[in-house]
Amino acid sequence: MREVSIIGSTGSIGRAALDVIRLHKDRFRVLALACGHMSPIIVEQVKEFAPEFAAVDDEQGAKDLKELFPDLIVRSGKEGVASLGEMGDIVLLSVVGLCGLESALRAARAGKRLAIATKEVLVAGGELLKREIKKHNAELIPVDSEHSAIFQCLMGNPRESVRRLLITASGGPFRGKDKAFLDKVTPEEALAHPVWKMGKKISVDSATMMNKGLEVIEASRLYDIPGEKIEVLIHPQSIVHSLVEYQDGAQLAQLSLPDMRLAIQFALTYPERIVSPVPPLDLSAAGKLEFFPPDTENFPCLGLAYEALQKGGVFPAVLSGANETAVARFLKGELSFPGIARFVEEKLAGAPCIEEPTLEDILEADRFGRE
Repeated sequence: MREVSIIGSTGSIGRAALDVIRLHKDRFRVLALACGHMSPIIVEQVKEFAPEFAAVDDEQGAKDLKELFPDLIVRSGKEGVASLGEMGDIVLLSVVGLCGLESALRAARAGKRLAIATKEVLVAGGELLKREIKKHNAELIPVDSEHSAIFQCLMGNPRESVRRLLITASGGPFRGKDKAFLDKVTPEEALAHPVWKMGKKISVDSATMMNKGLEVIEASRLYDIPGEKIEVLIHPQSIVHSLVEYQDGAQLAQLSLPDMRLAIQFALTYPERIVSPVPPLDLSAAGKLEFFPPDTENFPCLGLAYEALQKGGVFPAVLSGANETAVARFLKGELSFPGIARFVEEKLAGAPCIEEPTLEDILEADRFGRE
């Protein structure tokens, strides 16, 4: 029986993780749940899974939750949420933004298995986090379907035998559209992903291709592979989740139905493979599998991510912070869809160069990007 803390339990990844745990209550126990705001979702989760601890970033929300569950130990604020990173055997981090970095660092320093779905933490603070993981003999297991696929395809093979990584992308809702069309895109259209059901921020990132750019940086951080050996491949069916090509020309791929629960379960059970809530893939019914090069001209966010990775230092943190602000402004109607890339490009152009950033440097770069 392994105890699990879920930081970001009310989001799509957190809810999917609880689906997995619901199927395997003989293997996993929910020790702690954390969320940003009080909601009916966290109330139902506490009722069903009976954790010992909970944390709500909003202090009033924490008080309200405590009133409903007097025996529950409830913590509040950023410190309260971050403290859950030290609890349990496995910490699943699925919050949006760099706010999850402190939780990740605490999990690393406590020697936990960190199952991470928060892109911004790996993008902005990945090098710092990896040092702490190594120092304290912790584990870092990716939850993104693409990085879970790469993780599985690399198992048992030396890194020096890798020729390149191929990260697949659905292409989002605007694949094949030109600039004239993209100039008029609305938030509602950008949120309508054709394959995946995700939160608002990641849905817009998928539409701009920034999501794939962040994943390129993540892959470089996770697997110590330089950016020039990481490529993006548009695959609308989202059946092939990513590939690893080796020096002999062999390409290994991981295929499954597009369902995050499979990657989440593998992060929890690794190295075991057990029965999953995801139906098996029937290739004969899947039909045609298509692959295309990305359109970097109409979707420049992908190129900006490569630029930030190549510059290194604080630039990925600036990219992450700027993109988060630009997406929020777009969703409020304050910025056009192409304006997201322009905002990020301007921030990268004006960012200071700090090659080996400290935690304070990373947080300041993120703040600069958000201004």
